[in-house]
Amino acid sequence: MMDMFNNFSPVMQAFIASLFTWGMTALGAALVFIGKKDNQKAMDGMLAFSGGVMIAASFWSLLAPAIEMAEANGTPSWMPALIGFLLGGVFLLMVDQVMPILEKNDKFLYDIKDKKAKRRTGLLIFSITLHNIPEGLAVGVAFGALAADFSTASLTGAMALALGIGIQNLPEGTAVSMPLRRDGMSKRKSFFYGQASGIVEPIAAVAGALAVIFIEPLLPYALSFAAGAMIFVVAKEIIPGSHEKGHAQIASICLMVGFAVMMTLDVALG
Repeated sequence: MMDMFNNFSPVMQAFIASLFTWGMTALGAALVFIGKKDNQKAMDGMLAFSGGVMIAASFWSLLAPAIEMAEANGTPSWMPALIGFLLGGVFLLMVDQVMPILEKNDKFLYDIKDKKAKRRTGLLIFSITLHNIPEGLAVGVAFGALAADFSTASLTGAMALALGIGIQNLPEGTAVSMPLRRDGMSKRKSFFYGQASGIVEPIAAVAGALAVIFIEPLLPYALSFAAGAMIFVVAKEIIPGSHEKGHAQIASICLMVGFAVMMTLDVALG
């Protein structure tokens, strides 16, 4: 199996590996089929769980690798993380400002009637999808480096990176589909949007493999940008939304659990 995979070009290897990461997102999103929407306390807990996943992913999946990459490139380690993080937050702030305009022509989230829930849902999908783009680029760069003959590149290392990102994507798929179900979307549509948040990874992986020399210096900024966007959504929408029905205690516990799960996966697979 390894020999057959080794026969593919680095771009095709990146594409196949990113299909695995996308598939893991879909697997996590599929957990929506066993959840019950009528249990408000449980659904608030799942929303908070998604917030914990996003907070942990923001650091261990995004900011920490960005800092390490900056150090390896000889850039001040704090600079890409700081610039990218703040720009990500500002960008999501701008998106939040235009959300009411987008909602008037919204054809995707029309079955979520509550305006506050619809805005939260839109920002959640957008931020996690945005976070998947630099992860896909990272997989593509890892495989593209093989073709570029970088001294530190190895097929085993690139496959390990894809495996780690794929397993991390499992709770991230759940973090999208469960809040959608909570806000009134059908199980089928919740699953669709949950898995669709990961579809950008194969596209980004191919782009990263093809343009490894150009994209690699930008990765620390892209990773940090996604982290800033995710933290903005957690602070503004996820935590307040999980508390609005009076389930603050269970929501706080679930946020801690979500953080712990994602932190454990990131550190163990890092």
